[in-house]
Amino acid sequence: MKSSACLLAALLVLLAAGCATTPKINWAERVGHHTFDEVVIEIGPPDKQAKLTDGTVVAEWVTQRSRAHAFVSGGYGWSGPYGYGMFSPANVDTVTTPEYFLRLTFGPDGKLAAWKKFAR
Repeated sequence: MKSSACLLAALLVLLAAGCATTPKINWAERVGHHTFDEVVIEIGPPDKQAKLTDGTVVAEWVTQRSRAHAFVSGGYGWSGPYGYGMFSPANVDTVTTPEYFLRLTFGPDGKLAAWKKFAR
């Protein structure tokens, strides 16, 4: 009985540790206030950026990389008394998730002007 109580306590500790997440950034609150440099210090350098002729900077960060997941489908059959029968071969299928991005636009004054999250 004692070991099951210890196991339950350990499981609860692991679950509580798994629930710790970083707070999400509210980009709408930061429009007009945060600069490009402040954002780079907080979340790191962008994956891509471009400076427009008017001084506007458009920068993109990859927030979640694409992932491929493989799974097996099909593969059924039966075997008779002599070790043979009808079989259907298994198929390996893959599903790929999209990449997710954060695009921040900084005006010529260096302040955050717009933001957008998207996937492709």
